[in-house]
Amino acid sequence: MKGERRNKREVPAWLSGALTVGALGALVWLERRRPLRRETESKSARDARNLAVAGLSAAAIAVTEKPLVERLTALVARRRWGLLKRARLPVWLEVLLAVALLDYTLYVWHVLTHRAPWLWRFHRVHHADLDLSATTALRFHFAELVASVPWRAAQILTIGVSPLSFSVWQTALFLSILFHHSNVRLPAGLERRLNRLVVTPHMHGIHHSTAREERDSNWSSGLTLWDRLHGTLRLDVPQDEITIGVPEYREPAEVGLVRILKMPFAEETRERLEA
Repeated sequence: MKGERRNKREVPAWLSGALTVGALGALVWLERRRPLRRETESKSARDARNLAVAGLSAAAIAVTEKPLVERLTALVARRRWGLLKRARLPVWLEVLLAVALLDYTLYVWHVLTHRAPWLWRFHRVHHADLDLSATTALRFHFAELVASVPWRAAQILTIGVSPLSFSVWQTALFLSILFHHSNVRLPAGLERRLNRLVVTPHMHGIHHSTAREERDSNWSSGLTLWDRLHGTLRLDVPQDEITIGVPEYREPAEVGLVRILKMPFAEETRERLEA
């Protein structure tokens, strides 16, 4: 009974939710006080649109990913499936390694969403935001998140991710992506120190550039280690020289709520007509 309770331990939902909402509120406030880049759209209208997209995506994840993740992480803990469970490590080390490996495999998935044309069609909704801010972190097309469910299942089963490890990683991921998507100008010294370890707003702003050579860099979501190892780290682009978004959609009217929800499917129709 004691071992079963230990296998089911995880970060409480109320704590994860409070940290996420608190971080989002603090970052939105800081974006108004210390903006990193000049915005091209009304912040309130754009944030409302991004949160509407996030609401649809959250509903899709609740129906598809959440039930599967709960079952798989419980199975991993009970039957000791996966690399880390086979190693029988201390709990603290297992959680630490699981978070690092989940972060790395998310780096790989991120690269795939740019390289595979059918995945980019959906991921482009995230990049089509004309400004970058904390709410952009939540702006993922629901179909992209549903498409990522098999990858998430493979991560859990291969690595050996317990409920505790997954909940720690998920909480850390939410805080990280809110932070590095935010339009917050950090003191230069703090920025340099932070991006030795984690992704910062300056660093991720380069990834959201309309320029392909800049967008194809800084793929990391948490630790900058993966970009350093793969030679994809870029810190040499001044923020005032970056145009946020994608070249195909440059007008506010082209990125309205209905337009961005239809964007992947409209693009597919256009490509078929041209083929």
